[in-house]
Formats: sequence, structure tokens, C-alpha cells
Amino acid sequence: MMEYKGYVGQVEFDDEASIFHGEVINLRDVVTFQGKTVNELKTAFRDSVDDYLEFCAERGENPEKPYSGKFMVRVAPELHKAVAVRAKVARKSLNSWIHDTLESAIKA
Repeated sequence: MMEYKGYVGQVEFDDEASIFHGEVINLRDVVTFQGKTVNELKTAFRDSVDDYLEFCAERGENPEKPYSGKFMVRVAPELHKAVAVRAKVARKSLNSWIHDTLESAIKA
């Protein structure tokens, strides 16, 4: 994974073409890049993000922000209750408990 200005690029290697290719994965818009070397790939990634931001500016549109930090999750009522109880036992808000739990999960 690569990161630039808050945008994340995921990279794969095409053995047949002997080229790295990637896509910005935290946008709904399709932004791609490629390179034959790691340095070419890094430059192409940055250039693609910059081109995307310039394109949005030229059109007078706000670029899509990578993530707002908010998302809604639908769960079964029983799970909602169990999570709420765990949060209370930990003396945390539901939001804080979920944040901490998710953060622990991605570090594992």
C-alpha cells in the first residue's frame, strides 16, 4: 500500500507485462497508475492523485475526500445489546468502545 495526501494506492505486479499497476482504493472514482520500477510507480501514484485533484479543481468540484471518519453499521439487535453492555462494563461510550475495539483489531 502507498499513501499520498490521504489517498491510498494498492499495487499489484503483472508478471507477464513486467509492470506494477495500482489503483487508488479509497475513492469511488477510478484513479489508476503504473510503473516499471518502484520509483516510477511512486511518481505515477503521486502524479495520478495530483491530476485527480487538478481535474476536480478545473471542473469546480470538490474532490472526494478519502474518508470522513463516520460510518453506519447495521447489526442484529442482540449484537447491539451485547456491544452496549460491554461498553457500559468498560465505562466507555458505545462509540469509544467500538473505536477502541476496531483499532485493536487492525493492530492484531
